[in-house]
Amino acid sequence: MTGAAANGRAAEPLLRVRDLRIVAGTASGERTIASAVDLDLVRGETLGIVGESGSGKSMTARAIVGLLPSGVRASGEIRYGGRDVLGLRGRELQRLRGAEIGLLFQDPFTMLNPLMRCGEHIVELLRGADGARLGRRERRAEAVRRLAEVGIDDPAVADAYPFQLSGGMRQRVGIAAALARDPQVLIADEPSTALDVTTQKAILARLKALQAERGMALILITHDLRVAFSMCDRVEVLYAGRVLERGAAEQLERRPRHPYTLGLLLSEPPGDRRVAQLPAIGGSVPAPDDVADRCPFAPRCEWVQAECTAGPPPLVPLGDGASSACVRVHELADEIARRRALAVAPRPEQPVAPPAAAPLVAVRALSKVFGDDGEARRVPALDGVSLHVDAGESVGLVGESGSGKTTLGRCLLGLERPSGGAIEIDGVDASDYAALSARDRGRLRRTIQMVFQDPYSTLNPARTIGATLAEPVLARDARVRDVRTAVGELLERVGLPAAYAARKPIALSGGERQRVAIARALAVEPRMIVCDEAVSALDVSVQAQILNLLEEIRRDAGIACLFITHDLAVVRQVTERVYVLCKGELVEEGPTGAVLDQPSHPYTRALVASTPRTDRAWLDAPAAVPAAEA
Repeated sequence: MTGAAANGRAAEPLLRVRDLRIVAGTASGERTIASAVDLDLVRGETLGIVGESGSGKSMTARAIVGLLPSGVRASGEIRYGGRDVLGLRGRELQRLRGAEIGLLFQDPFTMLNPLMRCGEHIVELLRGADGARLGRRERRAEAVRRLAEVGIDDPAVADAYPFQLSGGMRQRVGIAAALARDPQVLIADEPSTALDVTTQKAILARLKALQAERGMALILITHDLRVAFSMCDRVEVLYAGRVLERGAAEQLERRPRHPYTLGLLLSEPPGDRRVAQLPAIGGSVPAPDDVADRCPFAPRCEWVQAECTAGPPPLVPLGDGASSACVRVHELADEIARRRALAVAPRPEQPVAPPAAAPLVAVRALSKVFGDDGEARRVPALDGVSLHVDAGESVGLVGESGSGKTTLGRCLLGLERPSGGAIEIDGVDASDYAALSARDRGRLRRTIQMVFQDPYSTLNPARTIGATLAEPVLARDARVRDVRTAVGELLERVGLPAAYAARKPIALSGGERQRVAIARALAVEPRMIVCDEAVSALDVSVQAQILNLLEEIRRDAGIACLFITHDLAVVRQVTERVYVLCKGELVEEGPTGAVLDQPSHPYTRALVASTPRTDRAWLDAPAAVPAAEA
């Protein structure tokens, strides 16, 4: 724990927020985004803000630095170093941003100009001691020095454009740019969510080291509770724009006091054991205005009573710096503690079924090279990969970005043509879809389907959900008479109301869109689904819902699954066997529990060691060099 935090709450806050309210203007009036948000931040401290999408986390961060979108305004009190931030304008506000409070986003592409070299992003606003702009040589030397601070020792990166770098490298450049003017506070908004586990750990460890070196305060916004507890001194839990619980990170992880916090903790898939079923919070985050007159979590809480809906509950201090906004906090304390204790109890791994005589999918010595023979740059993506998936079996395919996971999945679906090797699916040679007859191609399309990471990019925004699902229903059987009923049954099968058929993708949440993507894959009644990072972009509670749904579908319909992911905690929950890819090569395979508990290959051991844990020892342990950046 940092020195400031270790001294209790006696230190004067560097940043103080009181009764923050954020509203957006709409055609029908104002829409509340956040209300009554309080927080304090002292020098050198790390404060975590956690909660599902729609809780108001990112808008709270933007309000602190005066970066709210047009039409959105904040009221209340935000004081930094004794100054009223909400009263700052023009150059004063620009001076605050970057020079005193830095902001780091989840996707560095949102803060890095694709037309500017990386070094220029870092030194663009730097000045010498006399206030004059640095000379050309000084700027490059300073850029190289700042890149070295974030673990980039190659000076050539200063001259590269963002698109020429990996995701982890871009995030390091983003950190260097955010810290270039030596701010006292850094607000990091989901800085590692989209990264591989090894890259994520390296980024977070570097961020923590830089914070210690500079004595900088850090606000970490994340929906990954394991990251929050390993990084933060204190944590605030936001839900529907309100703080429902706050407390010391270790205390809150060990003994949550609000049902919502417990729900988040239980939804997080454990990395060290398999559970029978992930406890998921039903429903989704409501609009703040819809629950302004009650406990906002009441519609999703299993312990709700009349007193919970009688009015908005206050955030009540419980001692030791902890607070909870649950009116039943004392009477529920023992039951919540019991549920938490049960969640960490070990459970047996699922046994691996004996191999089938003839696998549903067989891949032999598969290779894929991007770029023609005449091109100067040819990129090998797969090199002699062999694997199989039996009927009804769930198999994991893990590795970092660039390991070849997605390429292999696309080869199975005929979206990429292999450079060598063979693929057989349900007895059909699927090595080259273009060489197949229309009948065999149709058979393969009905046998294997894919669910992608981002359902919004795969759903036509101009078409209704009903129209999107009707197409594969008719492709399966053109004689279907009542398409509307068939679509409604599909939606209900994935836990959505049949009435959603009339909606368009923009009207659905991320989790609901992913359910539609699963329904579309199921519409042709496939024998196997390839899930390509299908839950990596979802909140933990929604992720648990989707994982449970997939497991239920597999059990009921006997569908096989190839689960492509970089999250080993997820792969442990949903697969019986796992294959590990590194730079296009298969380096390890076996029963999931055996591979994760006793990995034999150094690369697998690095992946396992990088899987986030809630304890600080995880972050302090030496980080392996990600293969993608080695």
